[in-house]
Amino acid sequence: MIVRNEAERLEACLASVRGFVDELVLLDTGSSDATVAIAERCGAVVHQMDWPGDFEPARNEALKYVSGDWVLVLDADEQLLEEAKQPLRQLMAQPELLLINLLRFERGALQSPYSNVSRLFRRHPAIHWSGKYHTMVDDSVVALIAREPHWRIADCPLPALVHDGYRPELLADGAKAARLRAAMEAELALKPGDPYACAKLGSLEVNEGNRRRGIELLRLGLAHCPPDAQPERYELLLHLAIATGTATGMATGMAMGPASQQESIALYRQALALPLPARLTLAARLNLAQALLEQGETEEAAALARGACQAAPELALAWFQLGVIERQRGQLAAAIAAYRQALQLDPNTAASHQNLAVCLLLAGDIPGCRQGFSSAIRLLQQQGRTSEAAALLQQAGSLVKLELTP
Repeated sequence: MIVRNEAERLEACLASVRGFVDELVLLDTGSSDATVAIAERCGAVVHQMDWPGDFEPARNEALKYVSGDWVLVLDADEQLLEEAKQPLRQLMAQPELLLINLLRFERGALQSPYSNVSRLFRRHPAIHWSGKYHTMVDDSVVALIAREPHWRIADCPLPALVHDGYRPELLADGAKAARLRAAMEAELALKPGDPYACAKLGSLEVNEGNRRRGIELLRLGLAHCPPDAQPERYELLLHLAIATGTATGMATGMAMGPASQQESIALYRQALALPLPARLTLAARLNLAQALLEQGETEEAAALARGACQAAPELALAWFQLGVIERQRGQLAAAIAAYRQALQLDPNTAASHQNLAVCLLLAGDIPGCRQGFSSAIRLLQQQGRTSEAAALLQQAGSLVKLELTP
């Protein structure tokens, strides 16, 4: 681990690997809080290094202190999931396996909740980190396999990591986004047209309203993307589809014309045609479902949403989207079941309570309807969204009797 001032999150991270790892090696780059004391109390060996300006030299320095046969690399805002430990042990027992890609879940993400990260690899003198913005061992792994082709790479079949670093509330101050932008601009200056840098910076530009530059970067990345770089191609296609189309309900909310919408749908289809694990393509699947729903193609939209629920049954967002589609198709029972599943997974989403209440009202379940609206209003109040709570109270109160105050 590379750490600095991570006292609030470090202990949970270290606790998540207890019983799975044989040693804890941390490189501290200048903490002024209790990070070092917490790490040592948890049994870690802490080394010191002045921050070198980017992660490449820091991660390579930390790698020098590891003595085990395998190396697991985590950030303080990540945790290893218990259910992944046994499958990972089985994979590591394979003698010719060099690297294991870990499926990481982004807690609170509205887009692309899953990503693959190459963070578990055999300790080998040829493996090292490279890249200023997105530091990875992938280039050294590819070079090693070219020289020694008996080595293999595998994917962990289950989600292995959960990540908190990109939750909206953690980015609200803009500091992290500013640091990411600066790093991405520097990476792009070093590698003009780099597909990964174009995907990340292009999507950031679109999200911040700089749509023209965002689209230019995404198209530039696609033009330079090699055929075998499928994850990068998927990211470029996904964000270009968001930028050029209706920017569906799961995305940014920008409305475009019919021609742009058709281009967006075509781009989503290209993204879904890539041979990637289903969990990695959930954003394209759900956004395409929403775009088709808006065009009245409800059967295919429902099929896409059901596929998302099958691929990631733990994802409340997929069940919510299925509920929206089934409601528009007039399938009230299916919509109610989908919303209830979404709420079982995430009971703190006011929209799920509200949409369920509408469906229950249409189905004639007045007590259930009241409960749904009341839960939605209370959640909005608790989340500080008082104007939305008041508007919903007024709207719902005209339909059913609610014993709530604005």
